Amino acid sequence: MMIPVRCFTCGNVVGEHWEEFKERARDGDEDPGEVLDELGVDRHCCRRMMVSHRDLVDVVSPYQ
Repeated sequence: MMIPVRCFTCGNVVGEHWEEFKERARDGDEDPGEVLDELGVDRHCCRRMMVSHRDLVDVVSPYQ
């Protein structure tokens, strides 16, 4: 599983927010923008990276 540690554009550390963002926003229960606001992710590049990142482990190895 690849966890984004830093923003690819600015280098800001975002890995500390990834698990909580994934749990709250990926389930569809909460708006991803509101989750990022609550987590304190302000920069556009960091927000874009968090929203667009996808764990490929589930796609590549569906047989667990």
